[in-house]
Parts: sequence; structure tokens; C-alpha cells
Amino acid sequence: MSIGNFIVGLLIAGIGYLLVWKSNWLLNNFGRIGWAEAHLGTEGGSRLMYKLIGSIIIIAGFLHATNLGGIFIRWIASSIFGADIA
Repeated sequence: MSIGNFIVGLLIAGIGYLLVWKSNWLLNNFGRIGWAEAHLGTEGGSRLMYKLIGSIIIIAGFLHATNLGGIFIRWIASSIFGADIA
């Protein structure tokens, strides 16, 4: 694990945190997401979508910071396809 990966991962996680924290600001400045409004709730679906995207970015940032991204991808792939992927 290099210090560069750790710092970049923390920066990515920080960006995700900002998306979660400032979801209302994003909604006011970028507008509503039609798909999210239709499928994630009547009011606030877009806000929830911004928070979900931010949460995924936070997880990806921490996976990058700890060098566990490859292990996580292999685990997901083996869960989906049902085979051991080396």
C-alpha cells in the first residue's frame, strides 16, 4: 500500500461525503433526476439518489485507500457468476 493510493482514496471518500452532506444544494443547483423521482419516492427521490451516489463513492474511496478494491471486485464477480475468479 502506498501513501499516494491512501491519500487519493481519502480524497475520493471526501468527495463522496460532500455529495451526501450537500445533497440539498445539489438538488437546488442541478435539479431533479426524473428516474429517481419515479422509482425512489414521490418527493425526495433525487435527494436520495444523490446520497446513494455519494455513499457508493465513499465506499470506493475507502476500498482504494486500503487497496481492497481488487478483492472486493473479485468477491462481487464470484457472487454474481458463481465461480472462483483468480
